[in-house]
Amino acid sequence: MGNWQLQISRPGRPERTFPVEPGVYSIGSDQENLIVLPDPTVNWRHAVLTIGENELYIEDLMTDQGTYVDEIRVTGRKRVFPGQAIRVGPYLLRVLSADFAPAAPPLVAAAATAADEPENGQAAPPPSTRREEELKRRSIRRQIHAELLKRLDIRRLAAGRIEEKDLRRRAMEHIRAIIRDVQDRLPKDIDPEKLAKEVYDEAIGLGPLEDLLADPEITEIMVNGCDQVYVERNGKLYLTGRTFLDDDSVLAVIERIVSPIGRRIDESQPYVDARLPDGSRVNAIIPPLSLVGPCLTIRKFSRTPFTAEDLIRLGTWTPPIVAFLRACVLGRKSMIISGGTGSGKTTLLNVVSAFIPPGERIITIEDAAELRLNQPHVVRLEARPPNIEGKGAVTIRDLVRNALRMRPDRIIVGEVRGGEALDMLQAMNTGHEGSLTTIHANSPRDVISRLETMVLMAGMDLPLRAIREQIGSAIHLIVHEARYSDGTRKISRVAEVVGLEGDQITMQDIFVFEQTGVDRTGKVLGRHMPTGAVPTFLEELKVRGIHLDPAIFDPSRVT
Repeated sequence: MGNWQLQISRPGRPERTFPVEPGVYSIGSDQENLIVLPDPTVNWRHAVLTIGENELYIEDLMTDQGTYVDEIRVTGRKRVFPGQAIRVGPYLLRVLSADFAPAAPPLVAAAATAADEPENGQAAPPPSTRREEELKRRSIRRQIHAELLKRLDIRRLAAGRIEEKDLRRRAMEHIRAIIRDVQDRLPKDIDPEKLAKEVYDEAIGLGPLEDLLADPEITEIMVNGCDQVYVERNGKLYLTGRTFLDDDSVLAVIERIVSPIGRRIDESQPYVDARLPDGSRVNAIIPPLSLVGPCLTIRKFSRTPFTAEDLIRLGTWTPPIVAFLRACVLGRKSMIISGGTGSGKTTLLNVVSAFIPPGERIITIEDAAELRLNQPHVVRLEARPPNIEGKGAVTIRDLVRNALRMRPDRIIVGEVRGGEALDMLQAMNTGHEGSLTTIHANSPRDVISRLETMVLMAGMDLPLRAIREQIGSAIHLIVHEARYSDGTRKISRVAEVVGLEGDQITMQDIFVFEQTGVDRTGKVLGRHMPTGAVPTFLEELKVRGIHLDPAIFDPSRVT
């Protein structure tokens, strides 16, 4: 074993066979994949084929269309044997070894076989050639990058007061000059302008992440060392073909992100939370804590903030839920938005915060400033990590306490995860009703138990009943959001905290999402339904002049 060949076929086109070396090959319709299969039924990043010295594996990247081995759908990573038929859309792939003669394909698969040529009529290079080209291109970029650093003190210019346009102009002049000097030694298939942009991004920008950040369909970027970059599209993860020059290049990108906002990352502080200028959330962790090299996770924010109508279109909530939550915000009902990681809590908090009247003074408190409110009177506070001596940290709890002295009408905390929960509850109970926050939890009931734990983390030796009394009187509503199997985010429950009965906090669901199943493409089916329970504070809202149609709470009225 070890001498492999890849056979690609598609109905109506000639079959093609390429030699391939052991390695990891991304498969998809995008040109950056090592195996390019252009067809509407093939995802941007569809699957990953791993060829070892003696074994083969295929992994489907959670696609709706699926990847099939001998017409059996692959779930996760599956071992395949030489000659087995791997179907991706209309394509049939077989990995053959030098000592293996493939059997005739099964009749079911025969109708789906054939080979492909891109639309421009030029045959795509074999995967092994594409891999060699990428390694060659990376080597050229590294050499030009090193020469650029010799000719131009990038670090000094970037840290100085030079404007971004001037920095770009001077850097691009030097890069183009270097490329002209070596033009006769460059491979003919390398576009000098494209190479110049790649080198510039590597030296000044965020390297291979620049184009991913500009793509509006990508919501999250995950860098696992220098050789692996994943993205999230429509709630699903895809492996890209992008790579960094080396681990030092990833570290340089992390440094460019954290330095402008006064954060640092090094061996003494090997992880950090930060943000990009557009508010996108960034987390970085480096060796020795990370064993795969520097890791970077970027949660992108939309360039134009989501509105209530956008979330209705996406199926996150419905007009009755919007009307109810808007009334609760106007009626100064304190609210917690809960959910798991990546469920859309911050996005929902941003949209709900937009319901706050423009005449109120709002103070936002976050670890890394992400919220973008359009009201005219907003004060944004951001926590600060300790300095290199371990001093000077300003925590969320410190900021909550300080915010109480700033005459706030509303306090919005990006996320409570510690002792600040006690200060937040006390603020809600002492004239700051209508405040908002988020919390990681698996259900509305779990929110209550997590709040109890976090209050105890404040170091106050309070009896459990006293804590529950604080929670029962401070929190009026819990909005729980979840990410479903098809990648969509939906409000799964809207629950009212009714109060304390005995030693237990009682709650009632107002709206729930009832899932009825999934369709053939994996899309979640279901609808948001009122439970029939009417909020206990409905009369109080009427007294405040906020009128809600009682029909929105009647399940028999839902069509």
